[in-house]
Amino acid sequence: MKRKMIPVLVAVVLIFLIVAGAAGVFLYEKYSYSKEPADLAAYYGLSGREDVALVLNHAIAEEKGILYEGRCYLDLDTVHAYLNDRFYVDFKENRLLYTLPEEVVEVAVGEAVQDGYIAAMERNGKVYLALDYVKKYSDFNFLLYTEPNRVLLQTVWEEQQVAELTRDVAVRVRGGVKSEILSKRTKGEQVTVLKEMENWNCVQTADGYIGYVEKKHLTDAVSETPVKDTGYTAPVYAGNKRDFKINLAWHQVTRKEANTTFPGVMDGVIGVNVISPTWLFLFDNEGTVESIADADYVRQAHEKGLEVWALVDDFTHRSDNGVNPEEILCYTSKRRKIVDTLMAEAERCGFDGINVDFERVTEKVGEDYIQFIRELSLACHSRGLVLSVDNYVPRAFNAHYEWKEEGVMADYVIVMGYDEHWAGCKEAGSVASLGYVEEGIQKMVQEVPSDKVINALPLYTRIWTTDSGGEVTSQAVGIQEASDYLVRRNVAYSWDETTGQNYAEFEAEGSLVQVWLEDEQSIGVKINVMKSYNLGGVAAWKLGFDEGRKNIWSVIAGFFAQ
Repeated sequence: MKRKMIPVLVAVVLIFLIVAGAAGVFLYEKYSYSKEPADLAAYYGLSGREDVALVLNHAIAEEKGILYEGRCYLDLDTVHAYLNDRFYVDFKENRLLYTLPEEVVEVAVGEAVQDGYIAAMERNGKVYLALDYVKKYSDFNFLLYTEPNRVLLQTVWEEQQVAELTRDVAVRVRGGVKSEILSKRTKGEQVTVLKEMENWNCVQTADGYIGYVEKKHLTDAVSETPVKDTGYTAPVYAGNKRDFKINLAWHQVTRKEANTTFPGVMDGVIGVNVISPTWLFLFDNEGTVESIADADYVRQAHEKGLEVWALVDDFTHRSDNGVNPEEILCYTSKRRKIVDTLMAEAERCGFDGINVDFERVTEKVGEDYIQFIRELSLACHSRGLVLSVDNYVPRAFNAHYEWKEEGVMADYVIVMGYDEHWAGCKEAGSVASLGYVEEGIQKMVQEVPSDKVINALPLYTRIWTTDSGGEVTSQAVGIQEASDYLVRRNVAYSWDETTGQNYAEFEAEGSLVQVWLEDEQSIGVKINVMKSYNLGGVAAWKLGFDEGRKNIWSVIAGFFAQ
């Protein structure tokens, strides 16, 4: 019997040993630490030997740089997005420009700078800038590593959590012992703790690996604020902003002979301290500027205590001469031609400032336009001229005008607080309802210091006619003419709280006629709103539309009352 039991016992033991061995292998496989290295190229998203990963403020960015002659280059869009949006590339004339308070620094694309490296190079239709060059004018730090190629970019210096490794460890792609190894680290190294979990912490090493370490191998995290040591001093773009609030009136002048109307349009006008005649026009697509500026006009204005800010526009010759800002602003040589002409006219006539009214700038040339403003600002400020820039009420469609940068470079940013409904509208409506005006001011002062913002008021309204077929037409008239129009037809109006205007409507020959009046009452409520924002001034379009209602200037002067 005993002999028969021996084989059974042996079999049981063998089975036990096999099960135990299998269990041991299973447990080892489950709980032992993987030694498999991660594919670092895949981890960083590198597809070629020249690719450089961007580790930006503790995160790996989607964008990639290029390694060239031992330096990292980033494309212009990436530089704009993360580091400095003031760099400008003229793709027509292959120039890289950077505007400083006293000069525009320029280097040709593909040209070596004094330090011996190429500042900007072209690859596959894009322009890449050397990080070394970008850093000369920007507030950030960077460290470049190879094998794999990666650059650490630091643009913020906020409080962070740091810890030390208590033993030699592997930083892994994911939290788990079976995850691939990113990098092996040694005891005592400091890491930044990005995220704390139950057993593993997400950390970043000093050389840009972002992965996971077991929590038990880290000291308790402590708060630390990095020392900012970029060596960068922000430039001060000081201009010629006045130490008084502006009360500007535009004077529409379409031919030289009309300059003689100055005394007449100013008759009865009080409180205005700046007049802006429409004197200068882009003439063709070569950067030529037509001028009807008049030195005697300036002399007369100065005798009345007025400053003269000559207006330059991009639309007067648009139809007849085919003027297209897209054919002008993207050329540095053409922009400079415009600036040179404006400065020559200022010298010839003695006016005090330039008012830019470019209303045809498309998104395609938004960067070119703001570069024009930068270059014009340097020319104006070096000559003591005030630079003001006109804008539609801020909306998504005109965000490419870059109001924030205008607020840096220009002395004043003017909001044309009208044309809520304009000549081409398919529906009738107010030219400047109270809500529309206030919304425009609110949005602009979020981008531009309030004391640099001027809100412009309309001294006109539109008489709207909607025929039986639903077709809408309108005509712009001055405030007195609109009132006279209603009086002649014996039409009463009433106050509309929603728009902050007097409103009238009536039927005429089968059509609906509607008028949202601009008058002393509507201008008064706008002025009260403007005062609450501590704006730099008020403007009005235009002299002549006040004919018969000169008392409107007393209402506008209420802006200056405490």
